[in-house]
Amino acid sequence: MKTFYSMKPRLLLALAVLAVSASGASRPAFAEANYPSRPVRVVVPFAAGGVADSTARIVAEKLAEKLKQRFYVENQPGAGGITAARTTLGAAADGYTLIMLTNGTAVSVSLFEKLPFNPVKDFTPVSSLGFFDFAFVTSASSGFKTLAEFIAAAKAKPGALNVGTINVGSTQNLSAELFKTSANIDFTLVPFRGNHEAEVALLQGNVALVVDSYSVLQGNIADGKLVALASSGAARSESTPELATVQESGVANYDVVSWNALFARSGTPPEVVKTLNTALQEILGDAETKKKLLVLGIEGKAGAPEDIGNRLKSDIEKWRAVIEKANIPKQ
Repeated sequence: MKTFYSMKPRLLLALAVLAVSASGASRPAFAEANYPSRPVRVVVPFAAGGVADSTARIVAEKLAEKLKQRFYVENQPGAGGITAARTTLGAAADGYTLIMLTNGTAVSVSLFEKLPFNPVKDFTPVSSLGFFDFAFVTSASSGFKTLAEFIAAAKAKPGALNVGTINVGSTQNLSAELFKTSANIDFTLVPFRGNHEAEVALLQGNVALVVDSYSVLQGNIADGKLVALASSGAARSESTPELATVQESGVANYDVVSWNALFARSGTPPEVVKTLNTALQEILGDAETKKKLLVLGIEGKAGAPEDIGNRLKSDIEKWRAVIEKANIPKQ
């Protein structure tokens, strides 16, 4: 029969192994001295071909050149960015799986009944990538030459004018809702399934105004079929410096700027975040990269991690107020 004393060394050894395992489980990830030493995945919560995807691919290519390792984009579209978030949170917190978060992420926090991730707590910011305004566009045959004229017409006939955007809860849609309350006017907001349907409705005169990315509408703007009346940011955009802002058109404090940014899983080593941020500061300060992004209507701009982290938090609160005021049902 084995005695307590004959079992004691084995017991102590087992307890020691458990203690080491437990301490290892709670220990934060440590950065490799030569990060990145293998390919890095950038998960994008949108389909290929859009502005966000194009931005991610331009930046990924430049990161590969700068850090001498492959950075590849993996498109995982899905409502609320849930699919992309789950993929990223299922990977190790080592900097080899990154995710693009956007102003749409901030909207999703209040738009969904139960978002299965917390963008503030579950992810750590790396850097902003770019910023872009929305354009307020009318048809050449509408008769509106300025946004102030549209506002005056809306005040003269409350509810008579139609304004088109893509689906309810999109940033474009919420920007139009914010415009309605900020300008103290009433119009009928018409949601469409996609950008093309909204543009066609504008060309056909079924809506008087569309709020969307300038790059989406620029073809017909260049052809003179559509006229851009204003941009949504507080200051004029670098991509459309000739375009007055909504504020300049008489709507005080109106400010909507969309953004996209690079985040990592929470717990990613600070050294990895610093390596990526330093590289992005150089890449997005490069004139050639800026020019490529401006073609897409994006103002390429990196920043300190805390800057875009604070922007995410403030936008969550901003869009929560808009969603509640517009009584938009949660998904």
